[in-house]
Amino acid sequence: MSGTKTVVHFVRHGEVHNPERILYGRLPGYRLSEQGAAQAELVAAFLADRDVRHVVASPLQRAQETAAPIGDVFALDVGTDDRLIESANLFEGLRVSVGDGALRSPQHWPKLRNPFRPSWGEPYAEIAHRMFAAAQRARAAAEGHEAVCVSHQLPIWTLRRFVEGKRMWHDPRNRQCSLASLTSLVFRDEQLVRVAYVEPAGETDPREAGA
Repeated sequence: MSGTKTVVHFVRHGEVHNPERILYGRLPGYRLSEQGAAQAELVAAFLADRDVRHVVASPLQRAQETAAPIGDVFALDVGTDDRLIESANLFEGLRVSVGDGALRSPQHWPKLRNPFRPSWGEPYAEIAHRMFAAAQRARAAAEGHEAVCVSHQLPIWTLRRFVEGKRMWHDPRNRQCSLASLTSLVFRDEQLVRVAYVEPAGETDPREAGA
């Protein structure tokens, strides 16, 4: 296939120190756990022989900490792109995770009135569009080479469903976006030609609180 090949890797951050097991969303101060820091190093080692020329991350601490060893491997400064941030969520700060029964409380029902949008947070379409814009910016910055964007589970999964032409509403228990995983968009010039997925740190449960 002709055209300039560029690969944009979307890395989900590593495990977060979250002993209270709350949905932390965009709350500040949530750092990587020791395991999460080790996962970030695994990703950096996995990418070490690739042709990475651009590294950027969500502004949230856990994403910046995951990106740091990747930047170190390639002697690159880690940039910040606000479009890579976690999705907004009205349950932020609560002990709510998929399947734990917390959403059965009547006080939460108004937030659940439209799961297709979804009504409890940032619309899927808005997430998809900002993430695809971040992908295009990274592609342009690394044209002919590779870029790394460190983000969060729901934004990465929404982007993947968007580019694969699938409906964006989904069962969160079925997301294929483990901690420290890579969802890679392969472009020829500006055209997306392939999506790849790999888990350098192994598979993790998508139902874990936070993202």
